[in-house]
Amino acid sequence: MRQLKVFLSISVDGYFADERGDMSWAHADDPDFKAFVAANAGSGNTLVMGRVTYDLMASYWPTDMAKRNDPVVAAAMNELPKIVFSRTMREANWNNTKVLHGDAVLAMQALKNEEGRDMVILGSGSTARLFAEAGLVDSFQFVVVPLVLGGGRAALAGLSRRLRLTLEDSRTFKNGMVVLTYRPG
Repeated sequence: MRQLKVFLSISVDGYFADERGDMSWAHADDPDFKAFVAANAGSGNTLVMGRVTYDLMASYWPTDMAKRNDPVVAAAMNELPKIVFSRTMREANWNNTKVLHGDAVLAMQALKNEEGRDMVILGSGSTARLFAEAGLVDSFQFVVVPLVLGGGRAALAGLSRRLRLTLEDSRTFKNGMVVLTYRPG
């Protein structure tokens, strides 16, 4: 059975995107953190996202700028299989992307029961919330960025119930970023 993981960078005050939807503040120029991100990207997991995150990532990772700034991560992002959940998007132009329509929860349940790579939700707050609400998320990895945004889109905003998490691991980087890995329950 495939696992579904959530990977979200969040500000100290709990936002994964600023008020304009920008997430560029979450990237850091720290060699250890870049190595951590490259290792995550090299894990071979299937990337899962909603349309808004897809549009953001597809507009950056295939570019020459991304390949120049972060060649290892760009190569992985461009080659990894990607699943986009969308009611409006009909086709995807980014390499190795499949668009799924209809009931996302039923589709994810079916995907989890298939053989294959684990799946990771990247930066899609509403998609992460939907699958967390349905009890389909197996682990959460939050990268806490030492920055206060003062407003924006809260991680997992709109959950109808409390979600208890158990800390599995933590790692601190010299740049002040902290990675916290939790399991539900």
